[in-house]
Amino acid sequence: MALPQRLTEPEPIAVPRAATHIRRCTYRRLSRVEAAGQDDYDVSCMYPDRRVPLPLGDLLSSAAVCTSCMADHVFRPDED
Repeated sequence: MALPQRLTEPEPIAVPRAATHIRRCTYRRLSRVEAAGQDDYDVSCMYPDRRVPLPLGDLLSSAAVCTSCMADHVFRPDED
C-alpha cells in the first residue's frame, strides 16, 4: 500500500528581465557569458566584413547602437 507523501515547496523561479526589442540583424553576434550564477550576453557587430568583431557591450547597452544603425540592408526581411 502506497502512503501519500508531502510535496516539497517549489523553489521560486527567477524573475524575467524586462524585454527590450533589438532589431534582428544578420551581422550581430551574441556570446553567452556566465558570471556569478547569472547568464548574460555580450553583443558584437560583425558589419561590414565579418572578420573583426566590434564589441557593443551587453544586450541593454547595445540596444541603442543597434536601433540607431543606418544600414537598413543588414536587418532581416522578416523584421517588423
